[in-house]
Amino acid sequence: MRDVLIVFVILSALVVALRFPFAGLLLWAWFTLVTPHQLAYGAFGIPLNSLIAGTTILSILINGAISRFRLDLTIGIMLLFCAWLLLSQHFSLDPTHSAPYTDRFLKTMVFILLCTQMVTSRLRLHALLWVLVLGLGFFAVKGAIFTILTFGQYRVQGIDETLMGDNNHIGIMLATSLPLILYLRGEASRPIVKQGLMVVFLCAVLSIIGTHSRGAFLSIIVFAGYFWLKSNHKIAIASLVVLLSIPLVAMVPSKWTERMSTITEATQDESFMGRVDAWYINTAFARENPVTGAGLRVPYQTELAKTVDPARAPRAKAAHSIYFEILGGMGIAGLFIFLSIIGTGFFSALRLQKLGRKEGQVPPWVGRFGYFSQISLAVFCIGGASASLEMWDGYLLVIALIASASHITSPLGANARQRGSVRKRFSWRLAARGIDTTAGRRLKSPIR
Repeated sequence: MRDVLIVFVILSALVVALRFPFAGLLLWAWFTLVTPHQLAYGAFGIPLNSLIAGTTILSILINGAISRFRLDLTIGIMLLFCAWLLLSQHFSLDPTHSAPYTDRFLKTMVFILLCTQMVTSRLRLHALLWVLVLGLGFFAVKGAIFTILTFGQYRVQGIDETLMGDNNHIGIMLATSLPLILYLRGEASRPIVKQGLMVVFLCAVLSIIGTHSRGAFLSIIVFAGYFWLKSNHKIAIASLVVLLSIPLVAMVPSKWTERMSTITEATQDESFMGRVDAWYINTAFARENPVTGAGLRVPYQTELAKTVDPARAPRAKAAHSIYFEILGGMGIAGLFIFLSIIGTGFFSALRLQKLGRKEGQVPPWVGRFGYFSQISLAVFCIGGASASLEMWDGYLLVIALIASASHITSPLGANARQRGSVRKRFSWRLAARGIDTTAGRRLKSPIR
């Protein structure tokens, strides 16, 4: 029954997407962020992801949704990163092993680049944010209920065989969404929506604690600290945190507090030291292949790892770090490009926040979005140091929306650009009807 429902919903949405390309992009975002097909039982073996992506791209081309390709620094670096992915795959030490990961990352980047081009208004930006927040919000509510019913004795997990299947991954994803939930709550006009988003926010916090993930726990601390430093209500926030922490600490099981306490004893933790060995091995591969790296996930290969560090290779586990995954897979040059994407996104968000403080420069929502999106990126960057989430669409979508918001300088400017695009596209039709496209008035026909 789940298969039938999901296939019916997706096929129905694709019919709409053929007429409205952005509807296809929203469907693509929902599918790639939430992976609903994994909640079914195979969905009849239909390659839904390829079907959605292909239909959306076809609709964009047919409807001329991208009349002019918009290029800025962030988009330029993203395109360079895509080229480096292909270059890294070409010189991979094990092309067969790295090919699926390269293909997956490239598909993610295609989706993100389309988002940078298709988001041309506040409505579209908020629509994609809602897809991200509601998608993760489903798992936040589900995880919070599970944590309460089990008294936190068991870990909250995502969907098996997906990127969010690992408890560390789903915890960091939820932590990254916390600032975005607060942003949408601030933009909501109806009290019921504000209250609903606050419930989702509290459920997300409880679910993060329920994951038993040390990386996600550090992400919450970063979020709280960053939010507190940037806020004008420091005493009120500190008091609220203290009041909430007292019953929370009393309720969490001893196994949770014991696991969190190992953060200060990392050098004695076998799992952590296995990651450290993997970091050394990824660094060694980057030294030998500084331009292109060894290929995505190639440093996982034990036999190849022995060629660069025979002592650490047997003990090494997955790097579980966005930085070392890119360093070993794409080299020092690839890591520099990757960090440039995040850096330009963060500083663009900071610029939006500063513009928002100047009355009349940009609409107020642009400044607020810049503020909350930079917190979201900061939380992800800290959490990502302990998780292999470099291919996650979520944080890249935030960067894409920041790039789009930078072009939406004012409602008047956005509307003028849209009117200019429509007028240029249909000017020949207007001229055929005798309408002056420059002044908007009907011309006198010389033939009566």
